[in-house]
Amino acid sequence: MQVYLTHTPDALENYYGPRALAALRQVVEVRLNESGRHLAGQELAEAARGCQAIVSYRQSPGEPATFEHAPDLVAFLRCAVDIRNVDVAAASAAGVLVTRATPGFIPSVAELVLGQMIDLARGVSAAAASYHRNEVPAARMGVQLNGSTLGIIGHGAIGRYLAPLGLALGMRVLVADPHATPEDPRLEHVPLERLLAESDFVVCLAIANEQTENLMDAAAFARMRRGTFFLNPSRGNLVDEAALLAALESGHLGGCAMDVGRAPDQMPSPALAAHPKVVATPHIGGLTPAAIEHQAFDTVRQVTALAEGRVPDHAVNAEAAHRLARLGIRV
Repeated sequence: MQVYLTHTPDALENYYGPRALAALRQVVEVRLNESGRHLAGQELAEAARGCQAIVSYRQSPGEPATFEHAPDLVAFLRCAVDIRNVDVAAASAAGVLVTRATPGFIPSVAELVLGQMIDLARGVSAAAASYHRNEVPAARMGVQLNGSTLGIIGHGAIGRYLAPLGLALGMRVLVADPHATPEDPRLEHVPLERLLAESDFVVCLAIANEQTENLMDAAAFARMRRGTFFLNPSRGNLVDEAALLAALESGHLGGCAMDVGRAPDQMPSPALAAHPKVVATPHIGGLTPAAIEHQAFDTVRQVTALAEGRVPDHAVNAEAAHRLARLGIRV
C-alpha cells in the first residue's frame, strides 16, 4: 500500500512531525510532496498516482477533480477535524473513503487564548514592541482577569476546556450556545445578547458554518460594553471584519486578539493585524508538538487499519466507499 502526504517540507515539519512520519513509514510506503507547493485538484491526483491513500494538509483540499482523476485512490484522510475543504459528496460518488482526525489541539488553543487575554489586559505586546524599538513605553493601567467576566461563545471541546480555566482565575464565566448546556453549575448559560452585554472578554468559539457566517457583526459589537476585549481563535468567517475594524477605530472595543482571519489559509487579515489595538498570531493555536502529533498519529492509525483490512476510525462516508473492497474491506 502506498500513501501520499500532501504536506510541503515546512508543513511536514510543523504540522505532521518526524515521529509520525517514521511511524507511518513502518506501516506503508510513503511518498512526499516534493513540489514545494500546495497541490489541489487534478494536479494533486496526478502527484498521488499509484497511491491508495492521500493524507491531506489543510491547503490541499479534496476537490471533485482530485477524486475524478485519481483512479487508484481508495481513501482521503484529512489530518484535521475540519473537513469543510473536502467535497464528501464527490468522494462518495467516486467510492473514495473520507476520514478526519480527532481534536488534539484543545489545550493548545485554550492556552493561547489565556495568553492573549493577559496580553490584551496588560498591554504586554505593545510594551515589548516599544522596548524593541529602544523606546521606553508609558506604564499604563491594566485590567485584572480575577473579578472580570469571561464570555465564551460556543460550548464545544475548546469552550468546555477553557471555561474552568476562567473559573480557576477567579472570573465569572458566561456561556452562550443554543445547542449545548454546561453541566458545571458555576457556569452561567445565557443568550448571546446577554453574554455580549455583560462580558469583559468575549471569546468566539462558535462552529463555523452557513448559520454562523458573520456572527460577530456591527450589531453584535454594538451590544458589548465600551472597553470590552474580543478574541477570535476559531475561524475568520465568524467575524464581519469591517464591523470589527469600525468598533476598534471608534474606541468601542478595548482591543482584539485574533489567531485567524479571512486572509489565505485562515490567517489574520494583514490590515486588521496591523491595527495598534490588535494582538495577532499567524494561526498557531494548534501549533504545538503535542497537538500536531495527536492528529498526525490519528492518520497513522487510520492508514494502519486500511493496511490491515479494516474500516478506520472517524470515517465519514464508509457506506459509500466501495473502493475499500480493493483492500479487502467489507463495509
